[in-house]
Amino acid sequence: PVVMVISLATLAGWLVFDALRAREAAVAFAKAACRQQGLQFLDDTVRGLRTRLVRHGEGHVALRRIFVFEFSEDGVNRRGGSVTMLGAEVESMQLEPYRLS
Repeated sequence: PVVMVISLATLAGWLVFDALRAREAAVAFAKAACRQQGLQFLDDTVRGLRTRLVRHGEGHVALRRIFVFEFSEDGVNRRGGSVTMLGAEVESMQLEPYRLS
């Protein structure tokens, strides 16, 4: 029983640490992508939308997390975007259509 409690606590701690690491990577990637495209990354944060266990190309199990955020092309309109993380790596990013100036 004690070993199981310690194992569960360790697993919970790892999941929290891994989620924070993935979130930090998603924020950094979205912020850099917005800056590169001349967009404003709003609120300086992302919000977790979905987490799933998946198998990636090499057959290993990993967590796929989708984070959403808001950006603006002109400082007035708020648009949505998302970053999909596979483990600690960025898998994809999508931006809602916006006007080019």
